[in-house]
Amino acid sequence: MENFTFFNPTRIEFGADKEQLIGQHLARHGVRKVLLCYGSERIKRDGLFAVVTQRLAEQGIAFVELGGIVSNPLLSTVREGIALARAQQVDAILSVGGGSVLDSVKAIAAGVAHAGDVWELFTGQARIESALPVFAILTLAATGSEMNCSAVVTNDETQEKFFITAPAIFPRLSIVNPRLMRSVSREYLVYSAADVIAHSIEAYFTATVHPRLQSRLVEAVINTIIETTETLLANPADDDARGEFAWAATLALNGLTFSGCAGFGYPNHAIEHSLSALFNVPHGAGLSVVMPAWMKWYQDRNPAQFERFARQVFGLASAGEGIAALEAWFDKIGTPTRLAQLGIRESDLPTIADNVRLSVERFGIAEQYPPDVVTDILRRAL
Repeated sequence: MENFTFFNPTRIEFGADKEQLIGQHLARHGVRKVLLCYGSERIKRDGLFAVVTQRLAEQGIAFVELGGIVSNPLLSTVREGIALARAQQVDAILSVGGGSVLDSVKAIAAGVAHAGDVWELFTGQARIESALPVFAILTLAATGSEMNCSAVVTNDETQEKFFITAPAIFPRLSIVNPRLMRSVSREYLVYSAADVIAHSIEAYFTATVHPRLQSRLVEAVINTIIETTETLLANPADDDARGEFAWAATLALNGLTFSGCAGFGYPNHAIEHSLSALFNVPHGAGLSVVMPAWMKWYQDRNPAQFERFARQVFGLASAGEGIAALEAWFDKIGTPTRLAQLGIRESDLPTIADNVRLSVERFGIAEQYPPDVVTDILRRAL
């Protein structure tokens, strides 16, 4: 096991009605005015917006709205949020939504504190030194953004999808109430399942050092996602299953599963970021296409771990059987496994491979994933 530092300052409030306490939490942090960010108008239709704003008012906290944040969040919206936060002189930013809203909020929080353009933080031209405090109420479990210090945004001018990472953008508090996720569609439930599994397998398969304890943690997360996804597809009102799904999604990317590991990368995410940047496909749907293709290409580089995966997750013997079982499970739950299902043709591969060059550079894996390798991987998903 490698030496490591585990640091995670995010407070999680998990369970029913926890959103009722949002005003009190913000008040404890000295917040008097907040930028309230959300995605669709669903939070107004289902009453969540009214609950949140009422709880803010009870604590004398003013708010400014920024709605309409889309899946695969856009840099243009982040810039709009930065301008609004500065003009209104807010003390903090509150995300009410899923990972896309929260990623936008983190970028806004960092951008407000940065003298230059926020995209400089994504390209590595500048570092995040400070940020406005971030708070979150989660309505979709998938990205794990509620308990980590990373965010991903698409530059809608250049079609580049890059990430930022810095301790300053850890949420101070994230509220995870599974009941707020009851209205998540079937499609986004299964896309979320693929997203969580992708977060889990990156280090699991690519790390040069991966302790058995960490492997067991990853396998527990994946098995939980598989079990609870099937339960929720059969009974969307099962709050116990939804709660386990949500907590597994958080654990998959809060730093716990890869502590003590070394030498790992994020090739599936690096490749998929180009799919969603170029074709605006849902991130989880893109990952469920990329993952089996990448696994078929990569399996001979770490055969023992792929055999372990087959055995511990699906009760099978060989690496190939395990990969086929995961792909079959994606097909069973209805998340895509072929590029054609995303509207992507073989003739699009050169454009994707060229776009991925920028992504793998940001992930630090450019040498392992030149355009010809990326094309080879994606051909396995045709």
